Amino acid sequence: MTNYSIFIGMDVHKNSIDIAIAEEGRKGQIRHYGKIDGTLAALDKVVRRLVSTDKKLHFVYEAGPCGYEIYRHLAAQGLDCSVVAPSRIPKPSGKQIKNDRRDAMMLARLHRSGDLTAVYVPRAEDEAIRDLTRAREDTKGDEKRSKQRLLSFLLRNGIRYTGGSPWSKAHIRWLSDIKMPHRSQQVVLQEYIGTVNQCKERVQRLTEQIQQLLPDWQLFPIVQALQSMRGVSTIVAATTVAEIGDLKRFHTPSELMSYLGLVPSEHSSGQKTKRGSITKAGNGHVRRILAEAAWSYRLPARVSRALLKRQEDLSESVCDIAWKAQLRLCSRYRHLWNKGKAKQVIVTAIARELCGFMWAIANEIEAPANA
Repeated sequence: MTNYSIFIGMDVHKNSIDIAIAEEGRKGQIRHYGKIDGTLAALDKVVRRLVSTDKKLHFVYEAGPCGYEIYRHLAAQGLDCSVVAPSRIPKPSGKQIKNDRRDAMMLARLHRSGDLTAVYVPRAEDEAIRDLTRAREDTKGDEKRSKQRLLSFLLRNGIRYTGGSPWSKAHIRWLSDIKMPHRSQQVVLQEYIGTVNQCKERVQRLTEQIQQLLPDWQLFPIVQALQSMRGVSTIVAATTVAEIGDLKRFHTPSELMSYLGLVPSEHSSGQKTKRGSITKAGNGHVRRILAEAAWSYRLPARVSRALLKRQEDLSESVCDIAWKAQLRLCSRYRHLWNKGKAKQVIVTAIARELCGFMWAIANEIEAPANA
């Protein structure tokens, strides 16, 4: 019976995988297969046993820290595998017992009933670029924290900078002239300054690597086209595409907005309509980078020299969309500001519409070969 299907739920951990099997049909048996080592070799042994039963196999496991290695390994063998979002798994109320065996059985049962939501699995090359952009983002966070520690240390010792902008050249020279009253404090100061400098150098190295590796990326044409928009630099465009993948996989811009968690939450019933803050249900990395780009639309619409240079090799249709976006979003910012909306609310609204224009630009780019 080659058409007979079985559904295999896997509760994946660092050193172990619990496996459960659900037979086809509403009343099909659900049983715990067992626990195996968390290696691909151990998984292959299970796969060989199940394949020998001449049944169609459907694997499923939750997205987590172990990544997509299992998915890619099974897909390379021509097996059906899904990676599901943990936040979208139905949870029965009153559940008092949770363990790996029960979780695997629950995954198998829900996969059989079609109640699981699969996540988008990026290609290995796309994930490699994503790791690079996330490493830069992490380093920027380290840089921010190291600066805060340095300034807090100086403030505790009554030392305040009275000049202009912090971390300017003048501020850096001022830091180098500070002499602490105790030798131990001078050591601390120099170590804090050294940490800040190291983080800056790491950010610069990672930025250069992103710029060097992007032209060889299959999705580089989309990254290049997105840079036609105001506020969308190389880092913003690369982060957006690396995190989302090909934007054309969404049928409408509203789907993309919802995927990124930029749409308002809602709790309506009957005649009562209540909308709240954004859902934040999607990718936080892209939300943050889009909000950062949205700040540029607080200024009047114009095509600067830097923006004009980024648009040099792009099609007229892409540049037209970018200019239309700038006119729309700058006007939108002023309109919301005049209504007295908070800055963060305005920026979030601009970021939501910005990703819609990004979707439109991505659809102007021809699909890359082997995509």
